[in-house]
Amino acid sequence: MTTLYHGSNVEVREVDLSRCKPFKDFGRGFYLTDIREQAEQMALRRVRITGEGVPVVTAYAFDEACLRSGELNVKVFERPTEEWALFILANRRQKDFSHRYDVVVGPIADDGVALQLDRYERHFISLAVLVEELTYRKLNRQYCFGTMRAISKLDLL
Repeated sequence: MTTLYHGSNVEVREVDLSRCKPFKDFGRGFYLTDIREQAEQMALRRVRITGEGVPVVTAYAFDEACLRSGELNVKVFERPTEEWALFILANRRQKDFSHRYDVVVGPIADDGVALQLDRYERHFISLAVLVEELTYRKLNRQYCFGTMRAISKLDLL
Protein backbone atom coordinates (compact mmCIF):
# COMPACT_ATOMS: atom_id res chain seq x y z
CA MET A 1 0.00 0.00 0.00
CA THR A 2 1.11 3.51 -0.83
CA THR A 3 0.12 6.59 1.14
CA LEU A 4 -1.16 9.44 -1.00
CA TYR A 5 -1.72 12.96 0.30
CA HIS A 6 -4.15 15.72 -0.61
CA GLY A 7 -3.35 19.28 0.45
CA SER A 8 -6.21 21.74 0.89
CA ASN A 9 -7.69 24.36 3.18
CA VAL A 10 -10.17 21.77 4.54
CA GLU A 11 -10.03 18.08 5.35
CA VAL A 12 -11.51 16.02 2.53
CA ARG A 13 -13.24 12.99 4.02
CA GLU A 14 -15.52 12.35 1.02
CA VAL A 15 -14.56 13.16 -2.55
CA ASP A 16 -17.13 14.95 -4.70
CA LEU A 17 -15.85 15.17 -8.29
CA SER A 18 -18.40 17.88 -9.13
CA ARG A 19 -16.51 20.20 -6.74
CA CYS A 20 -13.20 19.58 -8.52
CA LYS A 21 -12.06 22.33 -10.85
CA PRO A 22 -11.80 21.67 -14.59
CA PHE A 23 -8.86 22.66 -16.79
CA LYS A 24 -6.12 21.29 -14.52
CA ASP A 25 -2.99 19.49 -15.78
CA PHE A 26 -4.73 16.12 -16.12
CA GLY A 27 -8.31 17.37 -16.28
CA ARG A 28 -11.05 17.52 -13.68
CA GLY A 29 -10.32 15.18 -10.83
CA PHE A 30 -9.16 14.67 -7.29
CA TYR A 31 -5.41 15.36 -7.11
CA LEU A 32 -3.02 13.68 -4.71
CA THR A 33 0.71 13.10 -4.38
CA ASP A 34 2.92 10.49 -2.76
CA ILE A 35 5.19 13.31 -1.47
CA ARG A 36 3.90 14.69 1.84
CA GLU A 37 5.92 17.93 1.58
CA GLN A 38 4.34 18.62 -1.81
CA ALA A 39 0.85 18.21 -0.30
CA GLU A 40 1.80 20.52 2.57
CA GLN A 41 2.89 23.18 0.07
CA MET A 42 -0.38 22.77 -1.88
CA ALA A 43 -2.37 23.18 1.35
CA LEU A 44 -0.53 26.42 2.16
CA ARG A 45 -1.10 27.66 -1.40
CA ARG A 46 -4.82 26.85 -1.22
CA VAL A 47 -5.19 28.87 1.99
CA ARG A 48 -3.35 31.81 0.38
CA ILE A 49 -5.52 31.67 -2.76
CA THR A 50 -8.88 31.37 -0.97
CA GLY A 51 -8.08 33.36 2.15
CA GLU A 52 -10.07 30.75 4.06
CA GLY A 53 -9.46 27.76 6.30
CA VAL A 54 -6.20 26.32 7.52
CA PRO A 55 -3.66 24.10 5.74
CA VAL A 56 -4.78 20.47 5.99
CA VAL A 57 -3.14 17.37 4.56
CA THR A 58 -5.49 14.40 4.26
CA ALA A 59 -3.89 10.96 3.82
CA TYR A 60 -5.25 8.00 1.88
CA ALA A 61 -4.08 4.42 1.42
CA PHE A 62 -3.90 3.27 -2.19
CA ASP A 63 -2.84 -0.08 -3.62
CA GLU A 64 -0.67 0.85 -6.62
CA ALA A 65 -1.24 -2.64 -8.02
CA CYS A 66 -4.52 -1.11 -9.32
CA LEU A 67 -2.42 0.91 -11.76
CA ARG A 68 -1.19 -2.30 -13.43
CA SER A 69 -4.03 -4.76 -12.89
CA GLY A 70 -6.26 -3.57 -15.73
CA GLU A 71 -9.21 -2.83 -13.45
CA LEU A 72 -8.68 0.91 -13.99
CA ASN A 73 -7.88 2.75 -17.20
CA VAL A 74 -4.56 4.40 -16.32
CA LYS A 75 -2.13 6.77 -18.01
CA VAL A 76 1.32 7.20 -16.47
CA PHE A 77 3.84 9.83 -17.55
CA GLU A 78 7.20 8.85 -16.05
CA ARG A 79 8.79 12.18 -16.97
CA PRO A 80 8.00 15.31 -18.95
CA THR A 81 7.68 14.46 -22.66
CA GLU A 82 6.04 15.99 -25.70
CA GLU A 83 3.02 13.71 -25.17
CA TRP A 84 2.78 14.92 -21.53
CA ALA A 85 2.99 18.59 -22.60
CA LEU A 86 0.30 18.17 -25.29
CA PHE A 87 -1.93 16.30 -22.82
CA ILE A 88 -1.63 19.18 -20.33
CA LEU A 89 -2.29 21.69 -23.11
CA ALA A 90 -5.47 19.86 -24.13
CA ASN A 91 -6.73 19.54 -20.55
CA ARG A 92 -6.03 23.16 -19.67
CA ARG A 93 -7.18 24.84 -22.88
CA GLN A 94 -9.68 22.76 -24.85
CA LYS A 95 -13.18 23.22 -23.48
CA ASP A 96 -14.48 20.12 -25.30
CA PHE A 97 -11.51 17.86 -24.49
CA SER A 98 -11.95 14.87 -22.22
CA HIS A 99 -9.95 11.69 -21.82
CA ARG A 100 -11.00 8.20 -20.87
CA TYR A 101 -8.58 7.58 -17.98
CA ASP A 102 -9.68 6.76 -14.46
CA VAL A 103 -6.25 7.73 -13.10
CA VAL A 104 -3.46 9.84 -14.59
CA VAL A 105 -0.06 9.92 -12.90
CA GLY A 106 2.85 12.14 -13.77
CA PRO A 107 4.89 15.27 -13.15
CA ILE A 108 3.33 18.59 -12.23
CA ALA A 109 3.73 21.37 -14.76
CA ASP A 110 5.66 24.41 -13.56
CA ASP A 111 3.85 27.48 -12.15
CA GLY A 112 4.42 29.40 -15.40
CA VAL A 113 2.18 27.02 -17.33
CA ALA A 114 -0.30 29.57 -18.73
CA LEU A 115 2.46 31.78 -20.10
CA GLN A 116 4.32 28.88 -21.69
CA LEU A 117 1.17 27.38 -23.23
CA ASP A 118 0.33 30.77 -24.72
CA ARG A 119 3.86 31.09 -26.15
CA TYR A 120 3.55 27.64 -27.74
CA GLU A 121 0.08 28.29 -29.17
CA ARG A 122 1.36 31.54 -30.73
CA HIS A 123 4.27 29.61 -32.28
CA PHE A 124 6.85 31.60 -30.31
CA ILE A 125 8.40 28.39 -28.96
CA SER A 126 8.64 24.81 -30.23
CA LEU A 127 7.09 21.76 -28.59
CA ALA A 128 10.54 20.72 -27.35
CA VAL A 129 11.04 24.11 -25.68
CA LEU A 130 7.52 23.90 -24.20
CA VAL A 131 8.40 20.55 -22.57
CA GLU A 132 11.58 22.03 -21.13
CA GLU A 133 9.76 25.12 -19.85
CA LEU A 134 6.97 23.05 -18.24
CA THR A 135 9.38 20.74 -16.46
CA TYR A 136 9.16 21.39 -12.74
CA ARG A 137 12.67 21.50 -11.32
CA LYS A 138 11.94 19.79 -7.99
CA LEU A 139 10.97 16.19 -7.34
CA ASN A 140 7.21 15.91 -7.73
CA ARG A 141 4.45 13.59 -8.79
CA GLN A 142 0.70 13.98 -9.00
CA TYR A 143 -2.12 11.48 -9.21
CA CYS A 144 -5.40 12.60 -10.74
CA PHE A 145 -8.35 10.38 -9.80
CA GLY A 146 -10.97 11.34 -12.35
CA THR A 147 -13.76 8.81 -11.82
CA MET A 148 -15.68 7.44 -8.86
CA ARG A 149 -14.42 3.98 -9.84
CA ALA A 150 -10.87 5.23 -9.21
CA ILE A 151 -11.81 7.12 -6.04
CA SER A 152 -13.36 3.93 -4.63
CA LYS A 153 -9.80 2.55 -4.47
CA LEU A 154 -8.75 5.22 -1.93
CA ASP A 155 -9.07 4.49 1.79
CA LEU A 156 -9.03 7.44 4.18
CA LEU A 157 -6.33 7.03 6.83
